[in-house]
Amino acid sequence: MGSRITVVLDSKNTEKLRNIQAKMIKSSPKSVSFSRVLNLVVDEGLKTFRI
Repeated sequence: MGSRITVVLDSKNTEKLRNIQAKMIKSSPKSVSFSRVLNLVVDEGLKTFRI
C-alpha cells in the first residue's frame, strides 16, 4: 500500500484523468479507483522522463 499524500491538480488534468477512469471502468469487470488511474499515468510519464 502506498503513502497518503495531498496533491493539488489542475481542473483540466482532473477531467482528463476522470475520462481515462471512465474508459477503464467500461472495459474492466473490477472497480477502478481514481488513485489507481493517477498512479498508472504518473508511472507511464516517469518512464519517458529522463534526467
